[in-house]
Amino acid sequence: MSAELDSSKIIRVERIIAAPRELVFEAFSDATHLDAWWGPDGFTNETHEMDFSVGGLWRYTMHGADGKAWPNWIRYTEISAPSRIAYDHGGELGEPAHFVGIITFEELAQKTRVAITLVFETTQARDATVEFGAVAGGVQTLAKLERYVLGRQQQSA
Repeated sequence: MSAELDSSKIIRVERIIAAPRELVFEAFSDATHLDAWWGPDGFTNETHEMDFSVGGLWRYTMHGADGKAWPNWIRYTEISAPSRIAYDHGGELGEPAHFVGIITFEELAQKTRVAITLVFETTQARDATVEFGAVAGGVQTLAKLERYVLGRQQQSA
C-alpha cells in the first residue's frame, strides 16, 4: 500500500499462496480462469466479454446462491505482468466506477503474496462496502484463488 492512500477510504485483503507469481498472475488474465474462482463463497461468475489489456473491459455477472444477479464491469488501467493490475470497478455499464482496484503480486521464494486494495472516493462509500461484507468476501475470494491455483499447479506437475 502506498503512503498516499488514505486508510479510511481503502479495503485491503491479502493472502500468501504457495505457488509461483506467474501462475497466480495468470489466474487473473483470462475469463476461463476467473469464472472458476472469482467472488465470495456461494457466488458463480458468467463472463460476457473480457479484454485483458490496458483500457480493456471485463464485463461479468456474479450470481449469488440466492439467485440474485450482480452485474459488474472492470476497466483495466494498468497491467504490469506479473506484479500489478489496476482497474476501475463498477456495476451497470454506463454508471461511474464504485472504486479503484489495485492487485499486487509479490514474489516470496516459491510463494506469492497477492493483495487486493480497493480505493473509494469517500469514507462513507468504503464503510458501506465493509458493511455489505466486502472484507469477508475478499478473504473468501482469495481462498478460492488459492485452491484454484494449487489445483492447476498439481495438474501441471
